[in-house]
Amino acid sequence: MVFEAFSIGAAFVFGLAVRQIGLPPLVGFLAAGFCINLVGPKFGMPSTTGPILEYIADLGVMILLFTIGLKLKLRQIAEPQVVGGALIHFAFSVALFTPIIRLLFTSDWMTAVLVGIALAFSSTVLSAKMLEAKRELGSFHGRTAIGILIVQDIIALVVLAVFAGKMPGPWALLIFATPLLRPVLFKILDLAGHDEVLVLTGMMLSLVIGGVGFELIGLKGEIGALVMGLLLSGHPKSGELSKSLWSLKEVFLVGFFLSIGMSGLPDWDALAFAAVIGLLLPLKGLLFFFVLLAFKLRARTSFITALSLTAYSEFGLIVAAGIPAAESFLVPLAIAVSVSFLIAAPLNRFAHPLFERFEPQLQRFERVTRHPDEQPKDLGDADVLVFGMGRTGTAAYEALLAEGRRPVGLDADIYKAKAHAENGLHVIFADAEDSNFWNGVDLSGISSAILAMDDLEAKLVAARMLRARGFTGTVVSHALHADHVEKITKAGADQTYLTMQEAGKSLATRALIADLKSSDN
Repeated sequence: MVFEAFSIGAAFVFGLAVRQIGLPPLVGFLAAGFCINLVGPKFGMPSTTGPILEYIADLGVMILLFTIGLKLKLRQIAEPQVVGGALIHFAFSVALFTPIIRLLFTSDWMTAVLVGIALAFSSTVLSAKMLEAKRELGSFHGRTAIGILIVQDIIALVVLAVFAGKMPGPWALLIFATPLLRPVLFKILDLAGHDEVLVLTGMMLSLVIGGVGFELIGLKGEIGALVMGLLLSGHPKSGELSKSLWSLKEVFLVGFFLSIGMSGLPDWDALAFAAVIGLLLPLKGLLFFFVLLAFKLRARTSFITALSLTAYSEFGLIVAAGIPAAESFLVPLAIAVSVSFLIAAPLNRFAHPLFERFEPQLQRFERVTRHPDEQPKDLGDADVLVFGMGRTGTAAYEALLAEGRRPVGLDADIYKAKAHAENGLHVIFADAEDSNFWNGVDLSGISSAILAMDDLEAKLVAARMLRARGFTGTVVSHALHADHVEKITKAGADQTYLTMQEAGKSLATRALIADLKSSDN
C-alpha cells in the first residue's frame, strides 16, 4: 500500500502542477510515472507498476471503452471514411515506419514490420479522453476519430492472433450472438434505478460480462467492454449510465497513465528510438489529414480528426508485449508513446484555434465536392437560433415554440439532430465551432440566439462569430460555472445565466406561488 500511496501522491503533485500552466492533467500523470520509476528504488519501492496499479489501469481502460460504446452507433463504424481511412492509413504507416526501423534500429525485417505495425496505431485512450473532455465525442469529427480507433483496435487483435499464435478458439464465434443479449441488458438497465445500483450495473456489464466474459471465449476484455457499451447505446438511460461512471473512470485512468510512464527507464538506444519516432509523429497526422480529405471531408474536419489521432498507441505496447519478436522494443515503444502523449495532449486542447490560425493554407487542399454530412446549412424561416439541443436547449426551443416564435435548433451531434428532426422539430446538424458553417449561413432573419451548449469554448466561439458576422440581436447564454459568466459576456453575449442558480430560483418561485394559492383557499 505504501507504493500505491506514493503513486497517488506523485500523480496529485504533477497533475496539479501541469494544470497551472494550462496542460491536461494526464501529462502530469505521465511525468509522475517517470519520476516514480527514477526515484522509487531510492526509497525502497519498486520502479515498475505494482499489481494493484496495473489492475486499476486495466479497469480504467475497460470502463472508458464501455462509456465510448454507450455514445456510439454501430452504423458509425461502417462509414466509408472510417473503415477506408483506418485501413489506408494503416497500410501507408506500416510501409513508412518499417524501412526506417529496419535501417536504424534492427537487422531483422520481421521485427521491423512488427514495430512498424505497433507504431501505425493511434491512442484510443488519449483521443477518447481529449474528445470527451471537450464534449466532442458526438460531433462529426469525434465520431470519425473514435470509429477509426475501433477499426485499428480490431486490426491490432488480428495482428496479435496471427503473430503471437493466439488465434481465438471456436467459442469466439459467440461474439456474433451478443445482439441477442440486448433485450436482457435493456431490462437489467431498466431495473437498475438511478442510484448506486446503476453504477454497479455499469461495472458489472463492462468488467464482468464484457471484460471477463470475452476473455473466457478467447477475446480481449477491452473489446468486450466496448461491445457491451455498443449494445446499450440505444437505451434511454445510456447517457445517465455514462455520467454515473465518469468519476470512477477518471480515477482509474490515472493508474493507466502512471503505468505508461513507469513502463521503464530508457537507455541511450531507447532515447534515440523515441527521438526519431517523435520526429516522425507529424507525418502520422499529415497522412490522416490527406486520407480524410480524399473521402470528401472538409479541411476543418480532417484537421481536427487527424490531430486527435496523432499519438502513438498504448495498444502498440500490448502488441509488442504479446509477440516475442518485438518484445525487445517494449521500453523504447513506451518512451515513444509517452513522448507522443506529451506532444499531442496540449495540441489537441488548442485544436480549434490552431485550425483558425492555419485555415487559409489548409483549405487549399479541400475537395470541391463534400461529404453529405458537411453540406452548407439552410435555416429556413427561423427567427431564433438555439445552439445545443440537449435538455436545456430542447426546453428553450419548446418554450419559444409555445410563444409563437420560429426557432431552429443546431447540434454538433448528427444523431441527436436527426432524432429531433424525426420528432418534428426544426433541428439541423451544425457545429458552432466550424468556420465553414459561419461562412455559409444567412443570419438576416434571426433576431436572437440562445447558447445552450455545455462546452465553454463552443459558447465563446459562437458568441464571437455571431458578433463578427454583424449580428446585432440578443445573445443569451447559460453557464455551468460562475467563472464562465464573465468570459461568455466578454465574447459577445448580452446576458449569461448560471443554469443551476436559475433552476433554484424557478423552484423557489413555484413554491411561493403554491403557498399563496393554498393560503387563498
